[in-house]
Amino acid sequence: MKKYCLHLLLFLATVITTTLAGAEWIYGSSFLSGQMNFEQFKQGFWFSVPFLGFLTTHEFGHYFMAKIRKVRVTLPYYIPGWLGIFMSIGTFGAFIRIKDYVTSKKDYFDIGIAGPLAGFVVAVVTLILGFIYMPGDEFVYRIHPEYHQYNGNYRELLNSPGDIGLETITLGKSLLYRFLESTFGDPALLPHPYELSHYPLILAGFLGLLFTAINLLPIGQLDGGHILYALIGRKAFHVVSPVALVLLVAYSGLGIFSPYDFWLARGSEQWIWPLQFLFYVYFVYLCFSKIFTHRTRNWVLALSVVFGQLLLVKYFPGISGYPGFLAFGFLLGRVLGVYHPPTIDNEPLGAGRILLGWLAMLIFVVCFIPYPIA
Repeated sequence: MKKYCLHLLLFLATVITTTLAGAEWIYGSSFLSGQMNFEQFKQGFWFSVPFLGFLTTHEFGHYFMAKIRKVRVTLPYYIPGWLGIFMSIGTFGAFIRIKDYVTSKKDYFDIGIAGPLAGFVVAVVTLILGFIYMPGDEFVYRIHPEYHQYNGNYRELLNSPGDIGLETITLGKSLLYRFLESTFGDPALLPHPYELSHYPLILAGFLGLLFTAINLLPIGQLDGGHILYALIGRKAFHVVSPVALVLLVAYSGLGIFSPYDFWLARGSEQWIWPLQFLFYVYFVYLCFSKIFTHRTRNWVLALSVVFGQLLLVKYFPGISGYPGFLAFGFLLGRVLGVYHPPTIDNEPLGAGRILLGWLAMLIFVVCFIPYPIA
């Protein structure tokens, strides 16, 4: 019984933290500000229940498939992640720990693909329900009563938020999100893009698609890495995986620095920019530090990527990536590793698994969001 207590306590803590986070997203204010009461806190369950439903389904997809393949695993460990200082989703995710050494390519494939496919279904259903049961504009006016002074046309107000000093949050839309929105969403009820984050089912489904895409990145030991490794084999995967990592980091850091930053720095800032730039170059190196065994090659790769970013910004000044993905680049490149463990049993997958594998890669494409939250 004791071994289950930690899992249960972490789950209950994550229920509380995700409910807090959900209430903060709905009402647009921090719980620590003292402006949120218990009734408002309870509204956060509209976010925490579907989002934890997605997370739990994903992890238990891995868990039950591991049991079927006779691989020993732990129950999911949930990681509560509410800080109260800034907006969060209340969790850093969940994971199961594999207790056996997996030697079969089929085992890696089956365990790896079960989680994303199961979670994907929950995310899609959540998003569809969010669009079908979307409330009218009165929902936005309850959260923002100050919008009433604009003659009920808050959308016109938000089309120029900078004019009145509003801070706004937008959710990026993947290909699948756009399809579901146009298919199930009522155009008369769809809110202004700046207000979408207040809708808990929409936010939970959006995050479900986003985390499905991140898990399906074809890099290292992510679920997508296990799937692609089984599909194309070790030799080809050990080319594709580092290339995918380099592209992810190169895109993420695009536009952070410009060649003109150094020329425009004045006064005390003339030393800040070079130091920040050097730190960034070292960070990129850390992301690539396990691609080659020789440190010099990793440095050359890092410097080449940074130089390429500066060159693109020089000739395309408006170009930019999404810096939020840099954390995943560091986690993959420095912590989890970019390569896949070798397998002893490399029996071919069969037509059914191959079809499912490429379907998972297609799901990655239609769920990926270049600019998730801005």
